Amino acid sequence: MFKHHTYLPLLAALAIGSGLAVTQTAFAQQTLTQRVQDEKSMNLPARGMSMAQVEKAYGAPLRKLSPRGGDAPKHPTINRWEYANFIVYFQGSHVIHSVLNTPAGNNRNPGSVN
Repeated sequence: MFKHHTYLPLLAALAIGSGLAVTQTAFAQQTLTQRVQDEKSMNLPARGMSMAQVEKAYGAPLRKLSPRGGDAPKHPTINRWEYANFIVYFQGSHVIHSVLNTPAGNNRNPGSVN
């Protein structure tokens, strides 16, 4: 026969673990929300701008990252330009999205091209 008290440490550990997961999820949501608000308040390259317009307005990028995609019509080639505070994503020669760099530099790619 099992005694209920033998499961208490396991239940306590599970409760603490799930509490940490909830806290981490809430922090991630708050961080993402803050990042989106920061992006809206910054002067980032707008969707539809050409590469030439971006370079004229923001200068040359620090790095032109390796293109991604292009392996199928449903996966067009996406070019990425890295600036000090943001990355610009292009499909063809036009901006499709601009995002702030993450504080930890998670947007950086070791396969970049200068």
